[in-house]
Amino acid sequence: MMRFLTPASAGLALFLAISHVSADDWPQWRGPRSENVYREAGTVDRFAGPQIPLVWRVRVSSGYSGPSVAAGRVFLTDRIVEPQQQERVLCFSAADGKPLWSYVYDCPYVGVGYQAGPRANVLVEGDRAYALGTMGHLHCLEAATGKLLWKHDLNAEYKIRMPIWGIAAAPLIEGSVLIVQVGGEQACLVGFDKLTGQERWRALDDRASYAAPIVVEQAGKRVVVCETGDSVVGLDPQSGQVYWTIPWKPINMPIGIATPVVSGRRVFFTSFYDGSLLLELAADSTTAKQLWLRRGADEKNTDALHSIIATPLFIGDYIYGVDSYGELRCLDANSGDRLWEDHTAVPRARWANIHMTPAGDALTADGANKVWMFNERGDLLLGKLSPQGFKELSRAHLIDPTSEQLRQRGGVCWSHPAYADRKIFIRNDEELVCGNIAAE
Repeated sequence: MMRFLTPASAGLALFLAISHVSADDWPQWRGPRSENVYREAGTVDRFAGPQIPLVWRVRVSSGYSGPSVAAGRVFLTDRIVEPQQQERVLCFSAADGKPLWSYVYDCPYVGVGYQAGPRANVLVEGDRAYALGTMGHLHCLEAATGKLLWKHDLNAEYKIRMPIWGIAAAPLIEGSVLIVQVGGEQACLVGFDKLTGQERWRALDDRASYAAPIVVEQAGKRVVVCETGDSVVGLDPQSGQVYWTIPWKPINMPIGIATPVVSGRRVFFTSFYDGSLLLELAADSTTAKQLWLRRGADEKNTDALHSIIATPLFIGDYIYGVDSYGELRCLDANSGDRLWEDHTAVPRARWANIHMTPAGDALTADGANKVWMFNERGDLLLGKLSPQGFKELSRAHLIDPTSEQLRQRGGVCWSHPAYADRKIFIRNDEELVCGNIAAE
């Protein structure tokens, strides 16, 4: 590594009720509590020039995983192929990009498409960092030093029916349990003791999807909600007991990537071929019912939302998301009807992507007045989303796309950025950069 320099009010309440947790950290997939809201004050409202000013940059190798930031450190996974195929867990100083440690292990990719590298963000909690690799290697490392605390070869232990794009769903911690979507035989989801790595439970015989699980409050209980490769489910995070299952068989293949999103008691799912599904969670029992399911004729002729990578925003009675060819859309959550579509945020292309992160102090009951929007061309946008439309406020370039991931259109940058300490951290297949987004 070489150093370079429900009702609308319910949705609003869900966002605003989340307490301020380590504003300077982004310790896991989609940030603190995985809610994907960046709450730190003192950031720019408009960019000063065409390029985001960089604080530092470091060389890394290829991968889809985004950076995680915790306790002054930046964690990232990547893949090298020479002199042999290995995955790496890397740790850098958040202040200046100085390499702090690396953990490297052999990992030949077998039967996996899009071989750029690991998919899942490192999860950091306290003094531990949890890394999940493409072939199912799960490591718990000491966050300060990279010392190995425990590990699992999930593919060997659980006989994974390996998805075509490998293991991708970011792990989740709930209480003392680390929850991983494995896709093994009678073990689609597995709960491990986060300290010892000992298995606590296993559940379901579904195939794996690529979508990260979330945790919601339902009927006074904590419930893990997950889209698998065959259904959407709710279960007890401590025991693995399945509370409810809604079948959602893919018409082509398991391809769900977008994380489920919540407004009040409604949970929204979207998939490239299979369209959009909205559930309602019962208020007084751990049950769920389908409100609507909408699917177009195919991924080119879509209905509602057919997202490939981007996780939507669900704010009050409105859903904002990115469709199959990069169309930015707003849906009426009550029906799934499309209210508007915009083609300016990212160039039209199959699988075109935008990662959207609203600023916490700019949320309203029906939209967001300040949304950080990182598109696959490496541009960072500031925008406003409302039922009336999308308004671009400012745009600047952050990082160049690289061609390891999608050569046929000159490359892309599909990783999700991290926001911390009034900075943005993002990687491509060659470097990890830190950009300054602080107001003067």
